Amino acid sequence: MKKYENGSFRISNVGEKVTLKGWVSKKRNLGGLLFIDLRDRSGIIQLVIRPEDKCYKEAESLKNEYVIEVEGTIVERESKNKNVPTGDIECEVSNLKIINSSIDLPFEIADDVTALEDTRLKYRYLDIRRDPIKNKLILRHQVMLLIRNYLSSLGFVEVETPILCKSTPEGARDYLVPSRIFNGRFYALPQSPQIYKQLLMIGGMEKYFQIARCFRDEDLRADRQPEFTQIDIEMSFIEEEDIWNLIKNLMKKIFQEIKGIDLPKFERISYTDCMNRFGSDKPDLRFKMEIEEISSIFKNTEFQVFSNILKEKGIINAIVLKNHAEDYSRKKIEELTEFVKIYGAKALSYLKVQNKELTGSISKVLSDKEKESLISTLKLEENDLVFVIADQYKVVKTALGALRVKLAHECHLIDENEYKFLWVTNFPMFEYSEEEQRYVAAHHPFTSPNLEDVDKLFTDQEHCFSRAYDLVLNGYELLSGSIRIHDQELQEKVFEAIGMTLEEAKQKFGFFLEAFQYGTPPHGGVGIGLDRLIMILSGTENVRDVIAFPKTASASDLMSEAPNTVDERQLKELGIKLK
Repeated sequence: MKKYENGSFRISNVGEKVTLKGWVSKKRNLGGLLFIDLRDRSGIIQLVIRPEDKCYKEAESLKNEYVIEVEGTIVERESKNKNVPTGDIECEVSNLKIINSSIDLPFEIADDVTALEDTRLKYRYLDIRRDPIKNKLILRHQVMLLIRNYLSSLGFVEVETPILCKSTPEGARDYLVPSRIFNGRFYALPQSPQIYKQLLMIGGMEKYFQIARCFRDEDLRADRQPEFTQIDIEMSFIEEEDIWNLIKNLMKKIFQEIKGIDLPKFERISYTDCMNRFGSDKPDLRFKMEIEEISSIFKNTEFQVFSNILKEKGIINAIVLKNHAEDYSRKKIEELTEFVKIYGAKALSYLKVQNKELTGSISKVLSDKEKESLISTLKLEENDLVFVIADQYKVVKTALGALRVKLAHECHLIDENEYKFLWVTNFPMFEYSEEEQRYVAAHHPFTSPNLEDVDKLFTDQEHCFSRAYDLVLNGYELLSGSIRIHDQELQEKVFEAIGMTLEEAKQKFGFFLEAFQYGTPPHGGVGIGLDRLIMILSGTENVRDVIAFPKTASASDLMSEAPNTVDERQLKELGIKLK
């Protein structure tokens, strides 16, 4: 085993005789003197080899990424390098041994590389040698260790739950695993340990956690992978405040130890207020630009477009971009119009405050009174830019919410060194599925409705709210959780409310419902997205950067070439025939 870490040596080590191992990061020949940067996981140390040294000829043959072992003495450098931790010293080499060679690399092992991401993913084992990826994986380890130690200190017990499970409807598509022994039957990979952690509460564990692997067959994006890691937590005999305080203290500890930051107060906003003010249930609070309700200003308007929207029970909302009107030409605003159309908006109106007057696409069709009301209501000042969307509620909120974030990035309104946490509470119990033409569970069917809304399960599902909550950090959903149903009768009612008969419920969740009959404690919990948390802590916007061997956006592994075909014999054993 290695005795020394290459990046650990300092001026206090001068005179020590050492044996070092690692990869050749760089080789330089300066007037006969050979200088080699030897890299291991801890960093780089400079080696020096003179022409008269017996290992000189062998050192001349070295290429980048050769694995070598050297013996030598730590000496003080004449020309110090303050840019590296070992810059005050170097190692004078007396013996050198080539452990393994390397062919030419597909890309340079350096912090900044020009190689395409697909190339780096194909050779991910080389990419991991680069500091930006290596350091993120080390950070991930540190956070996981911190979480384990913290929860263990509070009496939580880590329990592993099965990977091969029963397929149950939980929102996304399951990854299915065919059974060789029971041909025609399938296991499913867990979308989360949801049912098992609730069974652990019934089993009397009281405080459970797990750093769990989860799998969902869904469309991917920059912050989502088909297999991901979740910090799973469940507790018995608790209310929402108990969970919120636990998670707040855990996050404070993580950010204090990892970033040296004392987190400010965690805000709390209901789901409805979030949608009204930010057009999103995961708003970024590092900048303001809230959505303003201005429908009342146009209740008697002569502008036909606005008038018709209000007659159709739509709404008119606006956001104000302060002091940036001069930065947006008509062409740029046309580009923003195309952007909001992605979210269903038919048009994007705008007004600019220039020379103390309102100009813009709708300035000529508004009355003086309407303009005065806009200036007063929106507190408009010189060089402000107002964007207005008139449409149905969901379209207006979603489109302006997305536009709000886009404008903040374009105008550099976000402090990247700021961390704003937000609890979003009181989520809807149900959401309407256009595809199925019925209400379905918005969170999952084990979420408890608010006690005062139980009577709405069948009579007013649109306004039935639940004891579900999310923790949002800088515009990302960091965790989702809820107080669970612990009463069998209420659980059966919720199944019925989403159109599932008792027979269907027993077929899908029979073992779970049976367990409810044996004394179920009140319980609740959360699932924290570890990958997303590390992504934010490390300052990247790509979740693939914080996973050792990630998949591409099309859910393929370029390195191992998965998914791949299997031979006919394997399919025959599984009782499967491909079309």
